[in-house]
Amino acid sequence: MLEQVIFFTIIMAFLITVLLSPVFIPFLRRLKFGQSIRDEGPQSHQKKTGTPTMGGIVFLLSIVITTFVMTGKYSEPGAETYLLLLVTVGFGLLGFLDDFIKVVMKRNLGLTSKQKLLGQIVISAIFYFIFKQNDFPTTVSIPLTDMSFDLGWFYVVFIIFWLVGFSNAVNITDGLDGLVSGTSAIAFGALAVLAWNQGQYDVAIFGVAVVGAVLGFLVFNAHPAKVFMGDTGSLALGGAIATIAILTKLEIILILIGGVFVIETLSVILQVASFKTTGKRIFKMSPLHHHYELVGWSEWRVVVTFWTVGLLFAVLGIYIEVWL
Repeated sequence: MLEQVIFFTIIMAFLITVLLSPVFIPFLRRLKFGQSIRDEGPQSHQKKTGTPTMGGIVFLLSIVITTFVMTGKYSEPGAETYLLLLVTVGFGLLGFLDDFIKVVMKRNLGLTSKQKLLGQIVISAIFYFIFKQNDFPTTVSIPLTDMSFDLGWFYVVFIIFWLVGFSNAVNITDGLDGLVSGTSAIAFGALAVLAWNQGQYDVAIFGVAVVGAVLGFLVFNAHPAKVFMGDTGSLALGGAIATIAILTKLEIILILIGGVFVIETLSVILQVASFKTTGKRIFKMSPLHHHYELVGWSEWRVVVTFWTVGLLFAVLGIYIEVWL
């Protein structure tokens, strides 16, 4: 029964996204919700100006609908489901506001960094309050060991750091056609497998719903992209992936499974630190995917390479958790 639920979850999420996108993309185009491309980015990206953005709305709708319908097939949605949807929708709304300011109010940078950070912290704090009310554990386990640490009240700081950090990491990675759609499908798939292995079926269903939804979105987001997910999608996916890790106590292994997002973020940190301290850049441009573009790789080659690396990280993460 549960195997059938999982199978139909991915199919349902995929079909909803695929069927809604051809209706939604022209609607975004009529509203002139087109992406503005920053001048400091690769010049080859200027041709993408005007491509509809905020496409994340489509797969977020698919995730929410599919999660509720398919979870209800075998039980009532539990606290885990509501926590996952709280963060996903909350971060998605924050990203939508950011996108709206960019494309409608013509402020290319959207929300200020302080405004965005404040919104992320508030959502994370609400998550922690509900998390604590439901007596979820505040321990963090160390992979490949029997060690775990109860962080107690400090766990709220950890949660804020994890949710904000990974939402921004996925957002940073969203710079090439299909890059985040593919890497997030891989990462969520790995976490869904691990949640299933733990018997956390609500979490597994949500994870598989995300996989189906973003694969459906990839049909329209692969190079050359007909639509971008925008911050609406990338912030939501980043928050969701961190939430799954927290609920399954896979916080540390997420660093490996979400390795592409971590590396992309580190490339930005290292680039800024190097330039401020030495006046020299480590990469031709950060995040890392732009560096490979500027050394002559095609956009599609960069994306497929990053997908492959993400898949290797995901397989290694599953191997460590299940077999070691």
